[in-house]
Amino acid sequence: MAKVSPHTLKGIGYVVSTVSVLLLAVVSWKSASHDPVLAVCLFGGAATSIAGMCCRWTSYAIEKRRNKM
Repeated sequence: MAKVSPHTLKGIGYVVSTVSVLLLAVVSWKSASHDPVLAVCLFGGAATSIAGMCCRWTSYAIEKRRNKM
C-alpha cells in the first residue's frame, strides 16, 4: 500500500466533502427552486460550507510550509 502524507489525505478529504455538498445541493435544488428564499439559503449554505473547507485546507497548507522552515 502506498504511503499518503497526512497533508494529502486532508486535501482529499476536503475535496470529497466539497463534492458531497454539491451533490446534496443538486438534490435539494428541485424543491428550493420554487421559493427564492430557499434558493438563496441553499446556494449560500453550499457556498459557505465550501469556503470554510477551503479556509481550513489553506490553514493546513500554511502550517505545513511553516513547519518545513
